[in-house]
Amino acid sequence: MLELLNVNPSSGEPIYRQLHDQIVRLIVGGQLQAEDVLPSVRQMAEFLTVNPMTVSRAVQQLVDQGWIERRRGQPSIVAARNCTDKTSGGSLMQPKIDDLVTQAQQLGVELDELQTLIAKKWVAK
Repeated sequence: MLELLNVNPSSGEPIYRQLHDQIVRLIVGGQLQAEDVLPSVRQMAEFLTVNPMTVSRAVQQLVDQGWIERRRGQPSIVAARNCTDKTSGGSLMQPKIDDLVTQAQQLGVELDELQTLIAKKWVAK
């Protein structure tokens, strides 16, 4: 699982938020299943070369939001989620979509042009 995580210290987004969002995407995307064991805070911090308190903050938010379960003396695990949970890939992307639309409007990019750019990028991946 560690190899699926990466952070960009140069990003304007806080590292704990980057880590939080990546783990949520892994859960929603199915790469992490219910009951999967997560690496320890120390292991994640060493792998990402970040402060363990930064990782701990991200993990605590995930616990608070019900994404993972943490029990004293046992490893953290992915929480079982109800199939009717409202969180989906689309809702996780909403802040990025909002930013993209705002930037496109500020640059005078028309909707059809933006759709074409997204379609080209989608096919290229």
